Amino acid sequence: MTTTAKPANGAHKAAIRQENEVQILAAAERVFADYGFKGATTARIAEVANVPKANVHYYFATKEALYRRVIENVCSQWLEAAMTFENTTDPATILRGYIEAKMDLSRSTPYGSRVWAHEIVRGAKFSSDYISTTVKDWLDGRVRIIRRWIAEGKMDNVEPYSLMYMIFATTQHYADFSSQIEIFNGNQALSDQQFAKAKENVVQIILKGIGLN
Repeated sequence: MTTTAKPANGAHKAAIRQENEVQILAAAERVFADYGFKGATTARIAEVANVPKANVHYYFATKEALYRRVIENVCSQWLEAAMTFENTTDPATILRGYIEAKMDLSRSTPYGSRVWAHEIVRGAKFSSDYISTTVKDWLDGRVRIIRRWIAEGKMDNVEPYSLMYMIFATTQHYADFSSQIEIFNGNQALSDQQFAKAKENVVQIILKGIGLN
């Protein structure tokens, strides 16, 4: 009886820990997006997360550690969106899937995208090591795939890095500049139908621009 109770207790504690971390990270995303690294405080993050301030420091020893975790979580979601590159050999299908996934992330997790934008605009002070290793390795891998498509005559001869930068900028615009989009849309957020149309337009413009249907 005692032997079987310990793993159950341990699993319960692990589940609580994970739930608390998710709650704190979601709050931190929003606070960092609204106030930047300098303006954000652990007290404000705790307030938004509805947890004691001590809990934030228990799970994340410093504000910098929490900020870096938010940055890396955001980027991990974006890298995961590019799994379409591994699932098929058709460039149009792969790029469509990637663009659509990035657009959907901009709509579902806009605060994370804004945190990333703040960090990059300010010189990637806290994430340059992560970007120069994990992200660069990932990007170089996608570029090699695109160059192979070009060599095989599957798409127009464009600079792969420029293509990827364009996808980054366009898809993340719908998170980072959502306020501007809302103003242009009569001070209203895009409806689901409007967003679906915008997503399809972005896909078509990019694919046609590189010679794909």
